[in-house]
Amino acid sequence: MEGDIRTARRWRVRPKQIVAECAAAAAVTVLAVLSAGDVQRLLLAGVAAAGLAALALRDLLVPVRVAADRDGVTVVTGYAGHRRIPWDEVIAIRVDERRRLLLHTRLLEIETADDLHLFSAFDLGADVHDVADELYRLRP
Repeated sequence: MEGDIRTARRWRVRPKQIVAECAAAAAVTVLAVLSAGDVQRLLLAGVAAAGLAALALRDLLVPVRVAADRDGVTVVTGYAGHRRIPWDEVIAIRVDERRRLLLHTRLLEIETADDLHLFSAFDLGADVHDVADELYRLRP
């Protein structure tokens, strides 16, 4: 996907976020080691450390979540897979915004006939509205 920036774009997890995930996994791992005497705390910290490490590993292995060019869009699927979708298979690109209690969430939705791919601003490293606008510009 390299070349003219007007014809190809990639959105990825920010490196700062990956560093924060790795640091959090390391900190919780240290907490788990220091909690060796308390079985409940050890179990809780161990599960949290494993979860954070899994998230950090995924972001290290597959930092690019969405890539698009004039031929189609490539999205991350599963833990570390990719799926190439030609533009004629994309039914809709939209931003879903929801407010619940004090939370405001925005997700980019890329809909195909058989799947719905959801991405947050953390996944894309950019505002989801900006990404949706760019995808509309790239889509024929």
